[in-house]
Amino acid sequence: QVQLVESGGGLVQAGGSLELSCAASGRTFSTYGMGWFRQAPGKEREFVAAIRWGTYYADSVKGRFTVSRDNAKNTVYLQMNTLKPEDTAVYYCAAGFLGRGGDYYTPTSYDYWGQGTQVTVSA
Repeated sequence: QVQLVESGGGLVQAGGSLELSCAASGRTFSTYGMGWFRQAPGKEREFVAAIRWGTYYADSVKGRFTVSRDNAKNTVYLQMNTLKPEDTAVYYCAAGFLGRGGDYYTPTSYDYWGQGTQVTVSA
């Protein structure tokens, strides 16, 4: 069992930056693929970024967002730069047993989810 707790959300103006953190419980954090997803009101949950041996990004955030992890701290991060109003959503981190050929882009590939943190970008 893994528990995930996100933090770092908030209100920011367009063009600004935020860094989200996701702290995980458990002693096997390094074996999990970690993903970030987001869900805006009235929309489906969508993939944002993921990391295991490599990193993966949605086209909409490439060049603006950076995912990283610190296995010693059981934490995954999402650095978000040049934020846009359309980035407004609840952001969730997720953990799953994903190998090199795993589908990091699909929510059903992940086994554990955090409670989410709100990111609001004003125009």
